Amino acid sequence: MKITDIKTFVVGNPPPHFGGRYWIFVKLVSDSGIVGYGEVYNATFGPHIIAKMIEDVCARHVIGADPFKIEKLWRNVYGSGYTLRPDVSLMGVLSGIEMACWDIIGKELDKPVYELLGGQVHDKLRTYSYLYPNEGDRTDVYHDADLAAQRAADYVDQGFTAVKFDPAGAYSAFDPRQPSLDALDLSEQFVKKVREAVGSRADMLFGTHGQFTSSGAIRLAQRLEAYDPLWLEEPTPPENPREMSRVARHTSIPIATGERLTTKYEFARVLEAQAASILQMALGRVGGILEAKKIAGMAETHYAQIAPHLYCGPIEGAANIQISTCSPNFLILESIQTWGGFHADILKKPIQWENGYVIPPTAPGLGIELDEDVAMAHPYDGDSLHLEMADRPI
Repeated sequence: MKITDIKTFVVGNPPPHFGGRYWIFVKLVSDSGIVGYGEVYNATFGPHIIAKMIEDVCARHVIGADPFKIEKLWRNVYGSGYTLRPDVSLMGVLSGIEMACWDIIGKELDKPVYELLGGQVHDKLRTYSYLYPNEGDRTDVYHDADLAAQRAADYVDQGFTAVKFDPAGAYSAFDPRQPSLDALDLSEQFVKKVREAVGSRADMLFGTHGQFTSSGAIRLAQRLEAYDPLWLEEPTPPENPREMSRVARHTSIPIATGERLTTKYEFARVLEAQAASILQMALGRVGGILEAKKIAGMAETHYAQIAPHLYCGPIEGAANIQISTCSPNFLILESIQTWGGFHADILKKPIQWENGYVIPPTAPGLGIELDEDVAMAHPYDGDSLHLEMADRPI
């Protein structure tokens, strides 16, 4: 079997833009006519530049290649241009391509990807969602603790057993910084009121975006500990796991990290430093499905768990589901609410979510199919990146 064709889709995610401003999909076609889809999570350049990067990598390494030869393809792309080091842009491109190869492999063998990576472990996958704003909200759910508590209770009533929120403040290219007293007070108020609203029916996941120094993150953690969050996410920037490990040593709250990391090499440093016990690989960035499986295996030896990250489209979400289903140390899966809205519209059959859980698909490959007509009807024509940091100190 050989890959004979490639196509990219840069899709504008309509309002309210949950999951980002745009999604980048890649389609590979084999010489037997089997189609595989992948998703690239890349925010370092404009999405149309990323699409050109995908085309360039495919022209050099993918067209004419056997999609079953994942390891060979991965090493050739990883070393492209004499790199052999984690490059967040290249790894995003490789992730989407690798994902599409697995989709083709599964379809050729008539098996879900998880059955090819050790087999199904979990019959259903526990999920969580951010507390998202609703149309008509009079205040900002990220800054109004009372509204957040009510929204958390509503999500729990839908079936969620965990909710995430990030009231600690904006993030900047000039971080890390010390949290202000206002940020500390609001953060403590959030966890207190959400805990009162959900009781023991749901875990609380406290999100930050690496905006604090180690000492500042420790101060924040001390405010939160009494309310027993399941995790404190990315309390310091991702570039220095030894500093994140200082936070881990000074709090009983489990530390989670990984959405900005790529490859087994960066995650190995996190585990070696004992910086986090919950790893949040984003499969559209980390290096793909097999790379995520290797990371999950490394995590097992440290008694660490995986909680795949999702602020992206549903094809990365489908890959997250595959790796979660076959990983014994799976903890919880990020959802964009209940996988409805545009996340459902752009698939021919939506991801199955029931009472707080995703039900792993039994269809071959990734278990989903992109509706290309919907994708092409929603082109992204903006110039903003998927996510952007403040360009001045906060």
